Amino acid sequence: MNSRPAGFQVRLLADLLDFIILSTLISIVIFMIKGEYAYQWAQSFIWQISYTLYLTILPLVWRGYILGKRLLGIKVKQIDGEALTYKNMIMREVVGKFLLVYASLGISTIVSIFMINIREDKRALHDLISRTYVSYTK
Repeated sequence: MNSRPAGFQVRLLADLLDFIILSTLISIVIFMIKGEYAYQWAQSFIWQISYTLYLTILPLVWRGYILGKRLLGIKVKQIDGEALTYKNMIMREVVGKFLLVYASLGISTIVSIFMINIREDKRALHDLISRTYVSYTK
């Protein structure tokens, strides 16, 4: 872990950008198909599963990036410097973010926010579980 870790604000902004871009594109497609604007799909469990799969698979294909992270110049990296693996991303997104958040009723998210702001390496619970971190690319 020899690069500059990304803090909470840039990580949050990347996640927000990602959600806005994806939800806008999906809404446009739904509008073109149905002829009406509907946003209920973004509140469904199917959306949560789909978004978690997106967050798990795209960084494997795109070497640590998702859309929002790419736009802001940050990426997910493995602690040992190796390429991300399915195990890393499943532990990070499915276990660390999805399952742990539901099991803890969101408390793990609050703990992670404090960890990112307090820890020198800016790692959250899901980073520790998956042996990853988020850093600037330059």
